[in-house]
Amino acid sequence: MLGVHDYILFLFLIIAFISDIKNQKLPNWLTAGGIVVGIIYHFITDGFGGLLFSLLGLLTAGGIFLILYIFKAIGAGDVKLFGAIGSLVGFDMVVNMMVLSIVFAGILSALILLLTKTFMKKMIDAFFYLRDSLYMKDYRKLEDYKKNKATRFPFMYAVVPAVVITYIYPII
Repeated sequence: MLGVHDYILFLFLIIAFISDIKNQKLPNWLTAGGIVVGIIYHFITDGFGGLLFSLLGLLTAGGIFLILYIFKAIGAGDVKLFGAIGSLVGFDMVVNMMVLSIVFAGILSALILLLTKTFMKKMIDAFFYLRDSLYMKDYRKLEDYKKNKATRFPFMYAVVPAVVITYIYPII
């Protein structure tokens, strides 16, 4: 049976999805608000144990996704988004959601490259950018490649199915 925090998460994700699709940004008021609501809700309903539950989810998701952000695999808003999700659903569910989101992002990326018929060109370009960056120790070309809008999409396209599947078939 779904709890109040689950419905809060669903509302939060609907707003985040719309914002990410329209503006390609997740506003700080939304992500910070999600974190605060998750922490307060679990503290009020379960006391100190609820606080730990929420903080463990927040720190796990935020910490792991911060590493992905450092490597420019995701945006800062996505780190904060998963921090908020973690504060609402805790460690077990947020780990499921993170793993599935990354899997779905990989599938979506491959589909985009295949459907736009640029797969081989993008793979060859990425290989040479990476090789040149490592060989010359100059990462500017690689950074420019990562910023290319043609190779990016809103991460929410991967997050929403990950959340849905986690609720239907939790892995952990």
